[in-house]
Amino acid sequence: MQTLRPVGQRASARKYDIITALGAYALAQGKHDQRRVLRLITLITARYNWARDELMVGQREIARLWSVDERTVKREMAQWRARGWLVVKRQGARGRVAKHGLDLDRMLRDTSDQWPAVGPDFELRMGHDEEPKVVPMPIKGHVEAPDVSSGTEWALARAMLHTDDPGLYASWIAGLVRVERAGGHLTLRAPSRFHGAYVQTHLEKRILAACRDVDSDVTEVRIIM
Repeated sequence: MQTLRPVGQRASARKYDIITALGAYALAQGKHDQRRVLRLITLITARYNWARDELMVGQREIARLWSVDERTVKREMAQWRARGWLVVKRQGARGRVAKHGLDLDRMLRDTSDQWPAVGPDFELRMGHDEEPKVVPMPIKGHVEAPDVSSGTEWALARAMLHTDDPGLYASWIAGLVRVERAGGHLTLRAPSRFHGAYVQTHLEKRILAACRDVDSDVTEVRIIM
């Protein structure tokens, strides 16, 4: 498994996923490991630079954040390095704090047994498949075709997606609302954060392809929540 660093358009959703995986893992452990992972989650949330993969915090500051002494900090950080979750990028020296990075691949491998506890959507989203699986929600009855009278690229693309897979359309596409078109950029609004994150992860390429089929000038589809 090769984990994409959570930067760019999907950054927020990916960060939530990583923190969720860590939290679900912690809750399945004993109280000592729960506290240890909670400390790491708090440190990551407060001080980790996701874009640069840098954690540069002095032991005194970490001790204050965790409400412990510096000896506990030294011991905890050493344990995370031994486990492979923390990676030393630069050793500390007099007047200079150590620089750490996170091995996200190792973290996710170690927490993967708890992904099903979060839910099947999370397990699929975090799965190892090169091509992500898309699971349409069960739809009862006839799925009405979308209105194309406006003639916009999104109306026509929606109609194509409905024809290809009515169940998928009803579950994930019908709720997306066209916000604006600026040059080649089409912006769609999802009804919820979860819905938007799922569409970004699993359907964005498919939606872009449908939009380009009806309007070749579309170069990007943006999903906002």
